[in-house]
Amino acid sequence: MKTILITGATGLVGRALVKALLSKGYVVHYLTTRKEVIVNQENYKGFYWNINSGFIDVNCFKEADMLIHLAGATVSKRWTKKYRKEIFKSRVAGSNLLFSSLQKSPHTIDSFISASGISIFPNSLEKVYSEELQEKSQSFLGRVVDKWEKAAHQFLELGVKTTIVRTGVVLSKQNSALQKIAKPIQMGIGAALGSGKQFMSWIHIEDLVQMYVFLIEKELTGTYNAVAPNPVTNKELTKLVAQQLGKKILLPNVPVFMLKLLLGQMHEIVLESQRVSSEKIKKSGYQFRYPDINMVLKDLL
Repeated sequence: MKTILITGATGLVGRALVKALLSKGYVVHYLTTRKEVIVNQENYKGFYWNINSGFIDVNCFKEADMLIHLAGATVSKRWTKKYRKEIFKSRVAGSNLLFSSLQKSPHTIDSFISASGISIFPNSLEKVYSEELQEKSQSFLGRVVDKWEKAAHQFLELGVKTTIVRTGVVLSKQNSALQKIAKPIQMGIGAALGSGKQFMSWIHIEDLVQMYVFLIEKELTGTYNAVAPNPVTNKELTKLVAQQLGKKILLPNVPVFMLKLLLGQMHEIVLESQRVSSEKIKKSGYQFRYPDINMVLKDLL
């Protein structure tokens, strides 16, 4: 069975993916910036790296057949000038460090999967975005994701098969966008944001994890959108969450100027619209467990 090296293994998606891989008999090695979480078990072993100092324990590459890069600082934190650098560095500099370290070190890695984001697509209420679209967003996150993917493509120079997973808004029971939407609704102060017409392309965390497993086992390469087949508008999602919680939406939409005041540049996350297609991964044979938002809300709320 393959040995898979993962960055970001202790994050929301990483923890779920590690659990799924171990249950299927894979050996998981992981890179972490926290020495206190390093363990050394037969099928689960940790190694230290530090992107800021450019250090990586190259022993992590020994025995590894595949590298999955999930690490990236959360974007759900106020984007100060300093934190914007952290968002960029954790993704792009992290990819560059992995690449340069592999370039210099003996290794057996033949496949690389990099997380990415649908923020690479421009803001639009009308367009439906597939993987083939060349137009790219000039927003802060759009530029970050573009450079993140370019860093990932470097691995092709090493003869390593490369896959990019453009991830939508991940919905789970803990620490996801769904809880941030549900909390004010539960308190009776929920409302749609801005026009409410902006599309949110989402994915249940179980589908995201199983999609990674599918890509691994089918040995698929290239770029894939990791989104469910049915995006929803902000207004529609707000209404459906309220119905699931037995609440009513009584307040008018939160105006754009207030969101900019409260969130600063981070308002891009809640106001930009990306209606993203999942047709490519479906045509590859993947079957979604949660294709409909109502199924997700019943499961998670």
